[in-house]
Amino acid sequence: MEMKGGIMEINEQTAEIRELIEKGEWDILVDIVSQRPTSETVEIINELTDEDKIHLFKLLPLNRRVKAFRFLESHIQNYVFESLSHHDTAVLLNEMPPDDRTAFLEELPGEVVKELLKLLSWEERTVTLSLLGFPEHSVGRLMTPDYIAVEPQWTISEVLDYVREHGRDSETINVIYVVDKNGVLLDSIRIIKFLLVPLTEKVSALVDNKKVMGLSPYDDEESAINAFRRNNRVALPVIDTSGVMLGIVTIDDVMRLAEDEDTEDIQKIGGVEALEEPYMNIPFFRLMKKRASWLVILFIGEMLTATAMGFFQNEIAKAVVLALFVPLIISSGGNSGSQASTLIIRAMALGEVSIRDWWRIMKREIFSGLFLGSVLGLLGFIRVTAWSAFTNIYGDHWFLVALTVSFSLLGVVLWGTLAGSMLPLILKRFGIDPAVSSAPFVATLVDVTGLIIYSTLALSILTGTLL
Repeated sequence: MEMKGGIMEINEQTAEIRELIEKGEWDILVDIVSQRPTSETVEIINELTDEDKIHLFKLLPLNRRVKAFRFLESHIQNYVFESLSHHDTAVLLNEMPPDDRTAFLEELPGEVVKELLKLLSWEERTVTLSLLGFPEHSVGRLMTPDYIAVEPQWTISEVLDYVREHGRDSETINVIYVVDKNGVLLDSIRIIKFLLVPLTEKVSALVDNKKVMGLSPYDDEESAINAFRRNNRVALPVIDTSGVMLGIVTIDDVMRLAEDEDTEDIQKIGGVEALEEPYMNIPFFRLMKKRASWLVILFIGEMLTATAMGFFQNEIAKAVVLALFVPLIISSGGNSGSQASTLIIRAMALGEVSIRDWWRIMKREIFSGLFLGSVLGLLGFIRVTAWSAFTNIYGDHWFLVALTVSFSLLGVVLWGTLAGSMLPLILKRFGIDPAVSSAPFVATLVDVTGLIIYSTLALSILTGTLL
């Protein structure tokens, strides 16, 4: 009920703001926006038309603009910069957190980035260029140099004074980083520890000399996501090979990144190229291109199924009863393969398994395939037996047909689970996104091979009787 009430309230506010925009009541709008938390303001902005979004965004105070900008859709962000004056653009760019600014700039054409960099102060330009110098989709692009670092010889009183003076410019003050005079990271300490010891105590007394969990600026984004999943932290330090601290990556950036990664993986698993834009905003023909490409590939793959059936057409013509079970058997193999593929892709995304675990995964999936195949095989045998008891649909050799269906289900399901579990690992080994081995792709692969398994077993069991 609370959620419904919140949605209704947002809708009412949106309608009110639209009406005020149409009437040009800018003073009233400024009062409304100033009284709302940034999160609510962003929700309201997202409900407006593109043009109204710009009007309302311009009314926000500078600090609110900076916070709200990161939550706007990419095409609205571009629209904002195009509509702002030269002065407002420069102010907004310089006030943005370095990581958010880097994420925005890396999506723009090179010429546009070059012009926008000219609007940055020397200090902000230096930071931005250093972040843009790291590989795309690396931790170096995510990190921010805005953090609190202290030295071990400082007293707690000096640390707290330093936090009061510089804390507003830091991405987070929940964690204080201890570095030596060369910038080498010694420890990361939660601020609560500084609040619970005497003011005259030295920082060195809080350093435990344990190895500090850190990221390399050249680690990929997936490494950052997995590191945050394993560690209950609001931020993680980024260090170079010498141990020198370069910046931090915060949980809010990683959560947003994880959402994007999960969305992309889900789309790929569904047999669609990653959209990279909201569904309702992507142009129709670009959407069709991303959907059609995979459908064409899968369609060509399914043509091999017709080729395989053509190869065994004489056997099928002699025993038409075999054709009745083709959909049942190949769909069972495709379903089991899709299950295994989805489970392994997700486990890899969560860091639960890696390429090194391939043999353990294979052993587990062999037993899984045998168990699941036996269950379906038994059901298939019972199905043929039960129907044969009341009809003569399967002929006098119904028992052999039942054995063929039963063993084929066992073989196809076993093959499906192995193919579905190993294919993501093989793709990962060659540097390809495992999500590319999507459920439709695995299903198509198992359809073709499953038909061959079924036809081969039928030849072995039914030769001399039906064949």
